[in-house]
Amino acid sequence: MPFTLSKILALMAQPSSVAVLCLLAGLWLTRHGAISRLGRRLLWGGVLVLIVGGLLPVGNLLVLPLEQRFAAVPPPSATDRVDGIILLGGFEDGWVSAGRGGLGLNEAAERVTEGLRLALRHPDAKLVFTGGVGGLLSHNVDAVVPVARFLTDAGIAEERIVLEGRSRNTYENAVFTRELVKPAPGERWYLVTSAFHMPRAIGLFRKAGFDVIAYPVDYRTRGPEDVTRLFERIPQGLMRLDLGFNEWLGLVAYRALGRTDELFPAP
Repeated sequence: MPFTLSKILALMAQPSSVAVLCLLAGLWLTRHGAISRLGRRLLWGGVLVLIVGGLLPVGNLLVLPLEQRFAAVPPPSATDRVDGIILLGGFEDGWVSAGRGGLGLNEAAERVTEGLRLALRHPDAKLVFTGGVGGLLSHNVDAVVPVARFLTDAGIAEERIVLEGRSRNTYENAVFTRELVKPAPGERWYLVTSAFHMPRAIGLFRKAGFDVIAYPVDYRTRGPEDVTRLFERIPQGLMRLDLGFNEWLGLVAYRALGRTDELFPAP
């Protein structure tokens, strides 16, 4: 599937997008007498999604099983062998970095902070950053240079850093990274990404022939108790709902396209 089309379809399928489209269509249809009943149903449907999805823990119900999938994977100790560490992009805000300087970070910042912690603990390991421009409206906001500068300023030697800036999605992250580092049999490479994203990322790396070890960070839920915890603000709940829905949609899509061998990869 073409990259642009996949991004547009994913955007339109988000629950918050569906709710807004239902509201707009409902408002238009209610002005046409013959189909006003359909319009009212769409209106109420859109309102219901916004309220239920925004306040009730529906998003947590989607995110929790994703995060729990690799939750038991222990981090390596200082004496364990670590040949390489892969930082999966998505934590950087290239638009802000380009305009303000430095490295702009978003809510997935733990990918780089915890990955850096792991790299400092294992000074002989290679440190790979993989992430290009993955947004439809992002142009000339390459994150490779700001990330590289941040890592060197934090104490990582330049010869340890490997940069991959062509990938636009997780599938390309896996394929391009494997081509770049050419891992040898028996090497131990750790993949650092958000816990909710780990099942899909692991499945894609396995399919690409790169057997990585999960290092989940950036948890969005505390645990099973979050399935009964209400959100204080509707935008919070909708963001969590969209996040979980998008990840499950990605798992299904990549399995259907044959880019993973499992619908829900496990340790």
